[in-house]
Amino acid sequence: VTTFNFSFCDRSDTIYDEDEVLLALAEQLGNFTMLVGGPEYVHCLLPPLESLATVEETVVRDKAVESLRKISHEHSPVDLEVHFEPLVKRLASGDWFTSRTSACGLFSVCYPRVSSTVKAEIRQHFRTLCSDDTPMVRRAAASKLGEFAKVLELEYVKSDIISLFTALASDEQDSVRLLAVEAGVSIATLLPQEDLETLVMPTLRQAAEDKSWRVRYMVADKFSDLQKAVGPEITKNDLVPAFQNLLKDCEAEVRAAAANKVKEFCENLPEDSRETIIMTHILPCVKELVSDTNQHVKSALASVIMGLSTILGKDNTVEHLLPLFLAQLKDECPEVRLNIISNLDCVNEVIGIRQLSQSLLPAIVELAEDAKWRVRLAIIEYMPLLAGQLGVEFFDEKLNSLCMAWLVDHGRLLIRNVHNNYNCTCVQSAHDNNIVHIHYRDISHYRIPALSEVCGQEITTKHMLPVVFKMSNDQVANVRFNVAKSLQKIGPVLDSNCLQTEVKPVLEKLASDQDMDVKYFAQEAISVLSLA
Repeated sequence: VTTFNFSFCDRSDTIYDEDEVLLALAEQLGNFTMLVGGPEYVHCLLPPLESLATVEETVVRDKAVESLRKISHEHSPVDLEVHFEPLVKRLASGDWFTSRTSACGLFSVCYPRVSSTVKAEIRQHFRTLCSDDTPMVRRAAASKLGEFAKVLELEYVKSDIISLFTALASDEQDSVRLLAVEAGVSIATLLPQEDLETLVMPTLRQAAEDKSWRVRYMVADKFSDLQKAVGPEITKNDLVPAFQNLLKDCEAEVRAAAANKVKEFCENLPEDSRETIIMTHILPCVKELVSDTNQHVKSALASVIMGLSTILGKDNTVEHLLPLFLAQLKDECPEVRLNIISNLDCVNEVIGIRQLSQSLLPAIVELAEDAKWRVRLAIIEYMPLLAGQLGVEFFDEKLNSLCMAWLVDHGRLLIRNVHNNYNCTCVQSAHDNNIVHIHYRDISHYRIPALSEVCGQEITTKHMLPVVFKMSNDQVANVRFNVAKSLQKIGPVLDSNCLQTEVKPVLEKLASDQDMDVKYFAQEAISVLSLA
């Protein structure tokens, strides 16, 4: 232990400017308990970690705090008061803001295991940091307020934490106020229902109408958690109007965050009044968002709106939601259309997908031909879902040609995903008539093995093997060794006669190829298929 302390102190000046070294050190010291003699000597790790918790680089400080939190549990209650708690006090009263920000993350781990006298001192230190002159310290305190509240006795939550929460939620810095919102949600879960209206809700109402869009965004982002914390009555009386306002907010970022919570908010509404609240208060806002001027808002809504169909049932879905789905399927933004298509299973459970099929097809075709390869890739990934839900006949008639076109797409990543999804699609549609058209040498080596698993022995032998055999004479070595790899993967599908009479001669020829890679993969295939 003495050697360790001496070694660190001796070298700390040399590595002080090397942030990567300090970060690694801060992380590893948290695992050093057994290396310094076990929990009895774990306090020997505190001096170096205390030093690291005060450095300028944020990631190093955060990692040091993480390690301190970890080893705090390995202190006995006595050692915690003798060694760990004084460290927290030193950090909390340090001259530099860096040490005070680090202290904020340590109060909650030592508070439950110290005496009443020390607990009072810890609460006082935390109060001081919540009103620190430096915004960075107040931000750190606000971010840990909810966590600290969870380890406090209820009487101190009411007497201390609520006043700190109110002060931080009114801070001049919006970066502090937005962190107070998250703390407010945590505090709400700790209080009895009768105290919520007087102690927490006035401050949260204020946050929902804050002049800073970043604070309102945080309220929208945490709205579902808040809803669960405050219960059904406050939800009906306070949160429903607040949610409406957030859905109509002047800032697109806030509307998008709120739109993203529509389904979850509606699911958590009181069952006896859920449908009425949605139809009267939420759906009118949703209808406006469908034609919002901001594509991120529309995209966020499209990712969840289909889920409302399971909440509202068949009749309301057909009458009120279906027109919105159809409108979003025709939206100019590809992400909106993609998000609708990706959630088709929700509406299929309620009304079936046929009512959307006529609008689906143009949307799918447009996405399949989009100039952005990422959009084309996304629709490829939804093809098995569409095949399963639209049915064999619709897929064969309308969508199979799209799949075949994708197989010759210039984007190699797209082609790889087509083969991953097309085998699923083949299972869904039981379609094999167009397999014979797959003959593009540059990508067949990973397309054909995947399709062979789906199409079975007859189709593979009759239509796929000739394509593979033809490529075995290609002038490009990469194509030839991929033939060997393909034959190795296709082999288990073929019968023994085909393997011996057709596959083996091709592999033996490749095994004597001048190219070392071709020779290697051919020999490997012969070995795996037991053709030696």
